[in-house]
Amino acid sequence: MQIEHQPRDTRFIAFIDHQQARLEYDLLPRHGINFTFTYVPESLRGQGIAEQLVRTGLAWARQQGFEIEASCWYVRRFLQRIDSTSTPHRG
Repeated sequence: MQIEHQPRDTRFIAFIDHQQARLEYDLLPRHGINFTFTYVPESLRGQGIAEQLVRTGLAWARQQGFEIEASCWYVRRFLQRIDSTSTPHRG
């Protein structure tokens, strides 16, 4: 599966079997990003497509140095899962 970033439309998309899955976002003031919506067609669900979209979007956002927010429940849950499994940093 290939994921395409469409910055003009503020989204990441994946075409699978003539169907489109997507991760949408809004750019925020002060170099922030809010992931707002994730969609995978019903016939393609359960194959990890949403997770791949989110991983790709988050990797790009981190590379750009964005402050990440998530109003999308799926992205928010994904971030919580990652935070709960990561080792805390000690300063």
